[in-house]
Amino acid sequence: MSAVLGLGLTIAALGAGPAIAAPEATAHVAYSAASTSHEDAAANKAFFEAVTKSVAEKRAANPGAQSITIVYSAANAPSFRTQIANSAAIWNSSVSTVRLQEGSNADFVYYEGNDYRGSYASTDGHGRGYIFLDYAQNRQYDSTRVTTHETGHVLGLPDHYSGPCSELMSGGGPGPSCTNPYPNANERNQVNYLWQYGFAAALTKAAS
Repeated sequence: MSAVLGLGLTIAALGAGPAIAAPEATAHVAYSAASTSHEDAAANKAFFEAVTKSVAEKRAANPGAQSITIVYSAANAPSFRTQIANSAAIWNSSVSTVRLQEGSNADFVYYEGNDYRGSYASTDGHGRGYIFLDYAQNRQYDSTRVTTHETGHVLGLPDHYSGPCSELMSGGGPGPSCTNPYPNANERNQVNYLWQYGFAAALTKAAS
């Protein structure tokens, strides 16, 4: 789920654009609990490793950088362009060691459409990551929270469905009435720490 800085798209507008089929998912982390915690952990790890592989060359080219830029494409999710931009703005204002930026040669891609599993972060099994935004789920839940939550997986955060609404990665756990799109202090600290200190270790493992 996701939201902030003004929801440019209304719920009624969601799903108005053409759906573009996402790649075949080999591992996915859903917005609502649909698998065991072991499966969630494995899928989150696979997705994060796909993204870190994609970003590795940038880190190697500029090892002294204070932050890493992750490039995304929203071209295949036109109905959610505003929510995606808001999600990036939320994360960019929340953490300092990594930044999200729309552009070409993307490290990960957003897709939209209908999927019985709802929205999820996934990998295609070829070292690439993507986020799928489901129309029905984004009508049921706050769409900016959904998008910001799924984007949190890009930054290495796992799901924690039993958490409170104030915890972004609790996802759909608190129910549709929860509209908080912001990571809490602990989640912000986790991302900052991971991308400052744990990134080298993650890259080493992803490259092996």
